[in-house]
Amino acid sequence: MTYTPFFVHGADRPARWLITCDHATNRVPPFVNGGDLGLPHEDMERHIAYDVGAYAVARHLGELLDAPVVASNFSRLVIDPNRGEDDPTLLMKLYDGTIIPANRHAGATERAARLEACYRPYHAEVSRLAARPDTVIVSMHSFTRQLRGRLPRPWQIGVLFPEGERFSPVLIDTLQAEPDLCVGINEPYTGYLPGDAIDTHGTAHGRPNTLIELRNDLIADAAGQRQWAERLAKLLPRALANSGL
Repeated sequence: MTYTPFFVHGADRPARWLITCDHATNRVPPFVNGGDLGLPHEDMERHIAYDVGAYAVARHLGELLDAPVVASNFSRLVIDPNRGEDDPTLLMKLYDGTIIPANRHAGATERAARLEACYRPYHAEVSRLAARPDTVIVSMHSFTRQLRGRLPRPWQIGVLFPEGERFSPVLIDTLQAEPDLCVGINEPYTGYLPGDAIDTHGTAHGRPNTLIELRNDLIADAAGQRQWAERLAKLLPRALANSGL
């Protein structure tokens, strides 16, 4: 079977939304250390390898919004598509206390091979699908409730965005109007990394965008995934209408 570094769902759907999922799977392509990073199965099922539940939410959301979805088909530990090519964390050797054996001695040649086979084709497809002039990008991610040695995170959902971005603040207002939600504003991570996926495909082109982080225990099963997709499918259009964009 030929390896493809990304999945596309509904490429011809007419909505102006584009749903992306940078960390959709924990797949290790066969040309990367024989398809094995040297980690035990339980580590490859953790957040260190992919964004648990995010891909299913993205697919459901795309169906509900009648919007195209593009998702990576390689683990973030192979190479991280949500980092710029010059970012030192592009190819991680240690993540949340876990050493990645197959990355430990990976040098420039291995990095270049993974960029060419995985990272660049994925970004080329995002660029292609984002090309219509009125595109609004929604990047779906998930976060773990608690990192090792850290306090539990209180948010159910976080919205990440750079300074000056116009859509995300309106989305935050829309989410905060929901009485049962604890909303993280640029939490649990910073909203801007130069060269990251949203910077590359959204901010750099002046496209409205937002990066949504859902706590992964809330989307660990099919019911939670569909529930959150349905909720976002109602709130995102409301926020876009209110933004006037």
